[in-house]
Amino acid sequence: MHEFAHTPRRPFVVKLSGTAVEHPFTRADLWHALARAHAQAGLALVHGGGNALDHHLTRLGMTTHRRDGIRLTPPDQMPEVAAVLAGRLNKTLVGAMLAAGAPAVGLAVGDGAALRCVRTSRYGFDAGQVGEIVGGDARLMRVLLDAGYLPVVSSIGFDDAGTMLNINADDAAVGLAAAVNASALVLLTDVPGVLDAAGNLIPQLEQSAVEDIITSRIATGGMIPKLRAAALAAARTRLPAVIASYDDPESLVRLFRGEPCGTRILPPSGPRDPADHAFAAPSTHS
Repeated sequence: MHEFAHTPRRPFVVKLSGTAVEHPFTRADLWHALARAHAQAGLALVHGGGNALDHHLTRLGMTTHRRDGIRLTPPDQMPEVAAVLAGRLNKTLVGAMLAAGAPAVGLAVGDGAALRCVRTSRYGFDAGQVGEIVGGDARLMRVLLDAGYLPVVSSIGFDDAGTMLNINADDAAVGLAAAVNASALVLLTDVPGVLDAAGNLIPQLEQSAVEDIITSRIATGGMIPKLRAAALAAARTRLPAVIASYDDPESLVRLFRGEPCGTRILPPSGPRDPADHAFAAPSTHS
């Protein structure tokens, strides 16, 4: 097992998705790379798990509905959503990271009020128990990170009445990055980054260019929410956000050392996004 030193540095927040979450024990190379990166820089992992959740609900005879890309979460499905995301998937990922030598701890974004959530009304339709982030107190996360632990965080939140809410995992990763004053948000996916019309990697984008990339249809499908999440993270943290592939673990180790990897979304100039004021005071990590 790796020896982990006290790491009082600003951590990286890493969002995991796709087969890395659905079939974690096929990706030992990734977990070992992330364990090494955690020892060097300090990481917090945020994960979704939509495909596994869809399969689980289907087995129970429940129907999954989406509207404008948003998963509708009726109250009778919320316990199953939490069981899959905060239960089975979260603990499987914790086990994978422990096996790789990282001192992983499984949490939900609502634990310790790390992110404060409300039932969302921003979509113009009733999405059920879907939440949005309105603040947070990252003290628990900072205690764990400063002690050398690696938080593995599911996207289950709570409102002020303690009701469970389903949070979009990209939004959860952005919120956590802002709350802990992260060094950067890294969105891991199954492609090496944002590709241009010829299929070549775009190494760097201004945050202001993201919507142009989307409207010109250079970015399509699942890359669109990743780009928007990266742009939002860059605006809130005033630090780059990176979209990279989990299929090249060694490049990720270099990324956490500060070397180029994937597509880097550069933050805008000027004052920080006013949405930052909803979060607790920035971390004192140096």
